[in-house]
Amino acid sequence: MASQQARNGAFMAVAAMCSVQLGAAIAVGLIDDIGSVGAAWLRLFWAAVLLVIIVRPRPSSFTRRSLLAAVLLGVVTAGITVLFMMAVERIPLGTASALEFLGPLGVAVLHGNGRDRFIWPGLAALGVVLLTEPWAGAVDPVGVGLALAAGLCWGAYILLTQRVGDEIHGLGGLAVSMPVAALVASIAAGPAVLGQMTPQLWLVGIGLALLLPVIPFVLELLALRRLTAAAFGTLMSLEPAFAMVMGWLILHQIPALLGVIGIAAVVIAGVGAARSGDRHQSHAAVDLARDG
Repeated sequence: MASQQARNGAFMAVAAMCSVQLGAAIAVGLIDDIGSVGAAWLRLFWAAVLLVIIVRPRPSSFTRRSLLAAVLLGVVTAGITVLFMMAVERIPLGTASALEFLGPLGVAVLHGNGRDRFIWPGLAALGVVLLTEPWAGAVDPVGVGLALAAGLCWGAYILLTQRVGDEIHGLGGLAVSMPVAALVASIAAGPAVLGQMTPQLWLVGIGLALLLPVIPFVLELLALRRLTAAAFGTLMSLEPAFAMVMGWLILHQIPALLGVIGIAAVVIAGVGAARSGDRHQSHAAVDLARDG
């Protein structure tokens, strides 16, 4: 039976996924107004502002090592957000999410236990083939490449988030990483995006920043303090399914039968790659539990 710590971590991870995919589906609607990179930048900008105001990080809370980890986390956070938004501009939300999930799947395979975990990448590869249908040329290859690049960033994000959560008490790490992510996204978006902004878009950006990334990133940080990287990667296998549902309900992206089978294959591969498990508590996790 899973411990209470593992159950709490699993609930936080599922809630984070729901928030991510709802926010992503809504954000797709901003692409026509400010472009995919602009939509990513708007979310990260407001997320940075909100976290700095709420958390108010203190320099004394960081060592040189923990600060470097938080900065690197900010860079990969920007990579996930910008690359994924560029991908969903070209391919359906469910397909992009399934391709992006190959990053967490890789983490689950590398950090999981048992030789059978190496079977699952093959199943995931089959799912990707069914999703992209390369024989038909129906899916934009650039969109596929962008989603895979976002997946690489997501794998790095999982490992860095776990390290930041262990070394920095509370949410101070996120209050540093998110401004770094906003800065990187600002460089990518360029000054032209400011001329496209309207008061309505600024307000929409606040709501989107809460849905994605503030709420899910906080939940994921807390979840990774309670779960192994492999267990977290396993739970993230549900993300493509949530994305497919949100894409269908909000964006009216109705998947073909092969696409549904492909997403199911990726989900099954993620579940099989690693199963549940608690982390051995680090000092930071112990302190968090004591304070809670």
